[in-house]
Amino acid sequence: MPPLVDQTAPLHHGGRLRAAAMQFAIPLENWLDLSTGINPNGWPIKTPPAATWSRLPDDDDELNTTACRYYDADSLLTVAGSQAAIQTLPQLRASSRVSVLSPGYAEHAHAWKRNNHWVSPIAADQIETALPDTDVLIIIHPNNPTGAVFPVAQLLDWHAQLAARNGWLIVDEAFMDATPEFSIASQSSKPGLIVLRSLGKFFGLAGARVGFVCAHPELLTALNNLLGPWSVNAPARWIAMQALQDIHWQNETCLQLLNASSRLRTLLTHHRLTPSGGCSLFQWTLSQHATHLFEKLASQGILVRLFNNPPSLRFGLPGNHLDWQRLDSALTDYRISVTD
Repeated sequence: MPPLVDQTAPLHHGGRLRAAAMQFAIPLENWLDLSTGINPNGWPIKTPPAATWSRLPDDDDELNTTACRYYDADSLLTVAGSQAAIQTLPQLRASSRVSVLSPGYAEHAHAWKRNNHWVSPIAADQIETALPDTDVLIIIHPNNPTGAVFPVAQLLDWHAQLAARNGWLIVDEAFMDATPEFSIASQSSKPGLIVLRSLGKFFGLAGARVGFVCAHPELLTALNNLLGPWSVNAPARWIAMQALQDIHWQNETCLQLLNASSRLRTLLTHHRLTPSGGCSLFQWTLSQHATHLFEKLASQGILVRLFNNPPSLRFGLPGNHLDWQRLDSALTDYRISVTD
């Protein structure tokens, strides 16, 4: 029987700003939060029509069609953030051998363990070797926090091997929007291929809790039956439709994020914190002094994401000129302190 896990133990993620404010005794409004990888200049919110608040959500609205067009997918299911799918998908399989790319978003492994599957963390260079003994392979793509990506042809080959024995390839594309050339969503109608997308990161709409599962219709039906009706509220559905249709904003934002990410990499390198990886929304730095730097930045009201295994930090993008200056100044202070 698969090993049991403590189902009550919470996982820690970026964005725990109130906890940081209490720990470091700095008022909430004085923090610069770079811990989440969320676009700091997200899609400009429009006010939903008043009627969206007084009616039940309509699953037959234009959201699915709009999302299919945006993701180039044949079929998908709208869910309350990709987290809802992450927690529910393990219930659709009998006990399975699950390989999860590591380091990576910890909720995937946690959800499959909680549902009594065998879960093994694997490094990118171990996937080929592990695949014959794997029923479900989970890839975060680009990976969080390393930013690693794989060629689409490689992903399709892994999927074909798994599907031949009724296995699954799950690809979490939460950070994919600015680099659509690496997306595999257009192939997601193949049985056994499941692609997760979200409005939280690129669009900066994490609070709306809107995500999508791109997959074969049969799997989507089974997933929908588990989730039940009205999983995404009507105002959030309306906002999602407007954001997904705003092509001009999307094109401008892709360029802005890629430029900002390059600027962040240059800044960190200047301060002798050369990133080991990253994507359009964050940079990731390996460092044996990660905890010390995390605390040094937090003492100045700058929150980044600390990882213990391996010791590393993920830096999100500053949102404006003052935020860039503030990060630069704090890193300068840190560099001086460790060289004195």
